[in-house]
Amino acid sequence: MSTPSHSATLLAWARKVRAIAQDGLTFSKDPYDLERYRQLAELAESVLHTELAIPQESAAQFWKGEYGYATPKVEVRGAVFADGRVLLVRERSDGRWTLPGGWVDVNDSPAHAVEREILEESGFRARAVKLAALVDKNRHPHPPSVHHIYKLLFLCELLGGSATVSQETDAVDFFALDALPELSRGRILESQIARLYQHHEQPGLPTDFD
Repeated sequence: MSTPSHSATLLAWARKVRAIAQDGLTFSKDPYDLERYRQLAELAESVLHTELAIPQESAAQFWKGEYGYATPKVEVRGAVFADGRVLLVRERSDGRWTLPGGWVDVNDSPAHAVEREILEESGFRARAVKLAALVDKNRHPHPPSVHHIYKLLFLCELLGGSATVSQETDAVDFFALDALPELSRGRILESQIARLYQHHEQPGLPTDFD
């Protein structure tokens, strides 16, 4: 197993400190403790700013609106295979490619969320047929992230539609597995696409986790 980078370690510390602060602000009643927890939250933001050179305004926005007991965020990605090729979309934000997907909205089931994301980002209609993997992003070689994220990777069946770009994507295409474009590695990895294709070829494989 590779050793975490200095940046990844600092992010992990900042996430933990911010989670402790958020939990304390949620459950504590003592005014002095509440002030200490507010200071802890500011400390987490300060680490991002001073140690990782993230602008102060951006650091403050990462956890804005996060209240209640701190838990990981949930992201879905959908793998649609056709004739040995995989459906990918290109993100406007970084110009790289990924499986369609995004955050799970409140009141969405994971399966509905991934079907909606595929339609919105690619123009294709699909049906979720298997949860192939539940991935803790921290345990895989993604770039470091401020948030702790669980990624739900679904196999999906193509139902219809046509390639259509969106506000978040500027290109849609199917790619051979041995000729993938540059991937948005914060969203998906080559190894994960390869593993999803194994699930596609062997539907009886158990769901991967962690």
